[in-house]
Amino acid sequence: MATDDFVVLWDKRKNLMAKLNFGGVEENVVTREEFPLEKALEVLKDETIAIIGYGVQGPGQALNLRDNGFNVIVGQRYPSKTWDKAIADGFVPGETLFSIEEAAERGTIIQYLLSDAAQIAIWPTLKKYLTPGKALYFSHGFGITYKERTGIIPSADIDVILAAPKGSGTSLRRLFLEGRGLNSSYAIHQDATGRAKERVVAMGIGIGSGYLFETTFQNEVYSDLTGERGTLMGAIQGIFAAQYDELRKRGHSPSEAFNETVEELTQSLMPLVAENGMDWMYANCSTTAQRGALDWWQKFRDATAPVFKELYDSVAAGEEAQRSIDSNSQSDYREKLEVELATLRDSEMWQAGKVVRGLRPEKN
Repeated sequence: MATDDFVVLWDKRKNLMAKLNFGGVEENVVTREEFPLEKALEVLKDETIAIIGYGVQGPGQALNLRDNGFNVIVGQRYPSKTWDKAIADGFVPGETLFSIEEAAERGTIIQYLLSDAAQIAIWPTLKKYLTPGKALYFSHGFGITYKERTGIIPSADIDVILAAPKGSGTSLRRLFLEGRGLNSSYAIHQDATGRAKERVVAMGIGIGSGYLFETTFQNEVYSDLTGERGTLMGAIQGIFAAQYDELRKRGHSPSEAFNETVEELTQSLMPLVAENGMDWMYANCSTTAQRGALDWWQKFRDATAPVFKELYDSVAAGEEAQRSIDSNSQSDYREKLEVELATLRDSEMWQAGKVVRGLRPEKN
């Protein structure tokens, strides 16, 4: 990033705001340098952070906050596998591990980290504990953005904030332990106390964010649902399958098809992209690969652009949200999900991948 693309503009009241300038588009960001952990601890020194939900995001955020010195408790159903996991992670029943109701009552910042469907189910129980001055914290804008569908409508006398790591809770924890950070977005839906911004920024730093960029609850969920169905998961699986199948039809072996479709991308090329960008990855490949990639990438863009438009329109219309609510609330959802996942797992491509991964040299 060129020096003049990163302009620090201090917020006169809070001394915590910087701006990124991308081709004339300014974005508010917060870095660890301008809002260090010590400041976050001072902001939240009198807060009790209650983690409601210990599934995907809960463990990573809870452990990072605890290791950073914040007062963290966990609220979870008993008995459950996640209750046992919280104990294995060092949370103590009656001291730092409680029922959802007791944790919500004790907490001043309630991290609502259950699945979207579970948030809907638990909301009637939780809302009575959201007394004036507390903060309701999300890592996904779903419940608030689609409030007409979810019924999650907080009272006006609490802060409603969001810090959303751009990755899984597992990645958040792993990068934290490596001394690095996973970038997060932040948003404020309600500022009842006048402290919502410093609360959400302190939380974002506390969970181990690399840096924080400002968004809205709606933009977070629209981009997130599009990304999950698009390049992060859905589209990439579709492209993998299309290329693998074509190679197999043309007589290539499963090992060769998998290596050329998935293994080389994930093990060799994507780390280069992550390091310095797509142009740098191109520059570090053969001239034949460079030429082919430059000739073909726009064709793939043009072919998939209508699909992405359809996808975003579906997200914005609430159709994806409703499908998620309807399917996830079914009593046999887990059984149906396992059938769908088994279809992927048992496909030739991913069976070949299992074999290929097993042949990777072990780390020294």
